[in-house]
Amino acid sequence: MQLHLLSRVLLAVMLAANGIAMLAMPQTWYGLIPGVPDTGPLNAHFVRDIGCAYLISGVSFLWLVRQPRAWPAAMAGTGFLILHALVHVGEMLAGTIDWHHLLEDIPGVFLVPALAFWLALPRQATLIKENDHVEMDSTAQARRL
Repeated sequence: MQLHLLSRVLLAVMLAANGIAMLAMPQTWYGLIPGVPDTGPLNAHFVRDIGCAYLISGVSFLWLVRQPRAWPAAMAGTGFLILHALVHVGEMLAGTIDWHHLLEDIPGVFLVPALAFWLALPRQATLIKENDHVEMDSTAQARRL
């Protein structure tokens, strides 16, 4: 399995597992993730809501692994991850969290969306296949006319 595909699989599993953990055991998840308890008291409903977004992001990457043309779905899942990171930056700018908290967030909150964006981008072979399908469809349609 090539490195790029393996990276997509690992990211998909990581995102989906995080989402499932947030949905199934929000209290445990809240206590295990470094820095999360510093953001305020546990709101299990809110943790589950965000768990849904992580699960969908993971599923979108699983879909991408199986079907390279699913890159727009993976980009949508990546959009959530990027917006989540921007919320953290906004909270720091608003003074609700300290700047050093952002340093703790680098691996999970900032590097993950950057990696996801890179992995969600369509590869040249995918774009060529998509263009071939469009050309074949238009040729078949022209024959019918």
